[in-house]
Amino acid sequence: MKILMVCLGNICRSPLADGILRHKVNTLKLNIIVDSAGTANYHIGKAPDKRMIATAKMRGVDIGFLKARQFKYIDFQEFDQIFVMDNNNYEHVIQLARTDQEKKKVKLLLDFINDNQLKEVPDPYYGTQADFDEVYELVDRATDAIIESYLIDEKR
Repeated sequence: MKILMVCLGNICRSPLADGILRHKVNTLKLNIIVDSAGTANYHIGKAPDKRMIATAKMRGVDIGFLKARQFKYIDFQEFDQIFVMDNNNYEHVIQLARTDQEKKKVKLLLDFINDNQLKEVPDPYYGTQADFDEVYELVDRATDAIIESYLIDEKR
Protein backbone atom coordinates (compact mmCIF):
# COMPACT_ATOMS: atom_id res chain seq x y z
CA MET A 1 0.00 0.00 0.00
CA LYS A 2 1.28 3.45 -0.93
CA ILE A 3 -0.35 6.57 0.52
CA LEU A 4 0.18 10.21 -0.50
CA MET A 5 -0.81 13.19 1.67
CA VAL A 6 -1.51 16.46 -0.17
CA CYS A 7 -1.98 20.09 0.87
CA LEU A 8 -1.23 23.42 -0.80
CA GLY A 9 2.48 24.09 -0.20
CA ASN A 10 3.60 20.79 1.36
CA ILE A 11 5.14 22.55 4.37
CA CYS A 12 2.46 22.28 7.09
CA ARG A 13 -0.45 19.86 6.88
CA SER A 14 0.67 17.21 4.40
CA PRO A 15 4.20 16.75 5.80
CA LEU A 16 2.63 16.45 9.25
CA ALA A 17 0.20 13.80 7.99
CA ASP A 18 3.09 12.07 6.20
CA GLY A 19 5.22 12.12 9.35
CA ILE A 20 2.53 10.97 11.77
CA LEU A 21 1.39 8.11 9.51
CA ARG A 22 4.99 7.15 8.70
CA HIS A 23 5.80 7.07 12.45
CA LYS A 24 2.82 4.80 13.15
CA VAL A 25 3.60 2.54 10.18
CA ASN A 26 7.21 2.14 11.33
CA THR A 27 6.19 1.49 14.94
CA LEU A 28 3.68 -1.17 13.89
CA LYS A 29 5.98 -2.52 11.15
CA LEU A 30 3.27 -2.27 8.49
CA ASN A 31 3.81 -2.60 4.76
CA ILE A 32 2.75 0.96 3.90
CA ILE A 33 4.82 3.58 2.08
CA VAL A 34 3.93 7.19 2.85
CA ASP A 35 4.83 10.43 1.07
CA SER A 36 3.48 13.96 0.76
CA ALA A 37 3.15 16.66 -1.87
CA GLY A 38 1.64 20.09 -2.45
CA THR A 39 -0.59 21.28 -5.25
CA ALA A 40 1.40 24.53 -5.51
CA ASN A 41 5.09 24.93 -6.34
CA TYR A 42 5.86 27.61 -3.72
CA HIS A 43 8.20 25.61 -1.50
CA ILE A 44 9.74 22.84 -3.63
CA GLY A 45 12.82 21.40 -1.93
CA LYS A 46 12.22 23.22 1.36
CA ALA A 47 11.77 21.64 4.79
CA PRO A 48 8.41 21.83 6.56
CA ASP A 49 7.46 24.99 8.44
CA LYS A 50 9.55 25.28 11.63
CA ARG A 51 6.42 25.61 13.75
CA MET A 52 5.05 22.34 12.37
CA ILE A 53 8.39 20.60 12.87
CA ALA A 54 8.34 21.74 16.52
CA THR A 55 4.69 20.74 17.01
CA ALA A 56 5.39 17.24 15.71
CA LYS A 57 8.67 16.93 17.63
CA MET A 58 6.91 17.75 20.92
CA ARG A 59 4.88 14.60 20.32
CA GLY A 60 7.78 12.38 19.26
CA VAL A 61 7.32 12.66 15.49
CA ASP A 62 10.23 13.80 13.30
CA ILE A 63 9.27 15.58 10.08
CA GLY A 64 12.37 17.77 9.78
CA PHE A 65 13.93 15.54 7.12
CA LEU A 66 11.01 15.89 4.68
CA LYS A 67 11.31 18.14 1.63
CA ALA A 68 8.42 19.79 -0.20
CA ARG A 69 7.52 18.64 -3.68
CA GLN A 70 4.69 19.36 -6.06
CA PHE A 71 1.93 16.87 -6.84
CA LYS A 72 2.30 15.50 -10.37
CA TYR A 73 0.16 13.34 -12.59
CA ILE A 74 2.41 10.28 -12.15
CA ASP A 75 1.36 10.24 -8.48
CA PHE A 76 -1.92 8.65 -9.61
CA GLN A 77 0.08 5.65 -10.84
CA GLU A 78 2.51 5.62 -7.90
CA PHE A 79 -0.01 5.74 -5.03
CA ASP A 80 -3.00 3.61 -4.03
CA GLN A 81 -4.64 6.33 -1.93
CA ILE A 82 -4.31 10.10 -2.08
CA PHE A 83 -5.54 12.06 0.94
CA VAL A 84 -6.03 15.81 0.55
CA MET A 85 -6.39 18.29 3.39
CA ASP A 86 -9.13 20.53 2.00
CA ASN A 87 -11.66 21.03 -0.79
CA ASN A 88 -9.46 23.37 -2.84
CA ASN A 89 -6.69 20.79 -3.00
CA TYR A 90 -9.24 18.06 -3.66
CA GLU A 91 -10.51 19.98 -6.70
CA HIS A 92 -6.98 20.66 -7.93
CA VAL A 93 -5.98 16.99 -7.72
CA ILE A 94 -9.26 15.75 -9.23
CA GLN A 95 -8.77 18.09 -12.21
CA LEU A 96 -5.49 16.33 -12.98
CA ALA A 97 -7.11 12.87 -12.92
CA ARG A 98 -7.80 11.32 -16.31
CA THR A 99 -9.92 8.34 -15.28
CA ASP A 100 -12.62 7.49 -12.77
CA GLN A 101 -10.22 5.00 -11.17
CA GLU A 102 -7.74 7.82 -10.52
CA LYS A 103 -10.50 10.03 -9.10
CA LYS A 104 -11.56 7.25 -6.70
CA LYS A 105 -8.09 7.29 -5.13
CA VAL A 106 -8.59 10.89 -3.91
CA LYS A 107 -10.31 11.51 -0.58
CA LEU A 108 -10.46 14.21 2.06
CA LEU A 109 -8.33 13.12 5.01
CA LEU A 110 -10.93 14.04 7.61
CA ASP A 111 -13.53 11.80 5.96
CA PHE A 112 -11.84 9.06 8.01
CA ILE A 113 -13.07 10.63 11.26
CA ASN A 114 -16.74 9.74 11.52
CA ASP A 115 -17.63 12.06 14.40
CA ASN A 116 -15.77 15.03 13.01
CA GLN A 117 -17.76 18.14 12.11
CA LEU A 118 -14.88 19.57 10.11
CA LYS A 119 -14.42 18.23 6.60
CA GLU A 120 -11.19 20.10 5.96
CA VAL A 121 -7.93 20.24 7.89
CA PRO A 122 -7.55 23.97 8.60
CA ASP A 123 -4.36 25.59 7.34
CA PRO A 124 -2.43 26.77 10.41
CA TYR A 125 0.15 28.78 8.45
CA TYR A 126 -1.17 32.22 9.47
CA GLY A 127 -2.39 31.05 12.86
CA THR A 128 -1.12 30.57 16.39
CA GLN A 129 0.43 27.59 18.13
CA ALA A 130 -3.09 26.54 19.15
CA ASP A 131 -3.91 26.20 15.44
CA PHE A 132 -0.88 23.97 14.88
CA ASP A 133 -1.89 21.87 17.90
CA GLU A 134 -5.45 21.51 16.57
CA VAL A 135 -4.14 20.37 13.20
CA TYR A 136 -1.90 17.83 14.91
CA GLU A 137 -4.83 16.37 16.87
CA LEU A 138 -7.06 16.14 13.78
CA VAL A 139 -4.36 14.52 11.66
CA ASP A 140 -3.43 12.15 14.48
CA ARG A 141 -7.02 10.92 14.75
CA ALA A 142 -7.38 10.58 10.98
CA THR A 143 -4.15 8.59 10.64
CA ASP A 144 -5.30 6.29 13.47
CA ALA A 145 -8.43 5.62 11.41
CA ILE A 146 -6.35 4.94 8.28
CA ILE A 147 -4.23 2.42 10.20
CA GLU A 148 -7.36 0.77 11.61
CA SER A 149 -8.88 0.53 8.12
CA TYR A 150 -5.65 -0.95 6.76
CA LEU A 151 -5.52 -3.57 9.52
CA ILE A 152 -9.15 -4.54 8.91
CA ASP A 153 -8.45 -4.90 5.16
CA GLU A 154 -5.37 -7.03 5.90
CA LYS A 155 -7.48 -9.48 7.94
CA ARG A 156 -9.87 -10.08 5.04
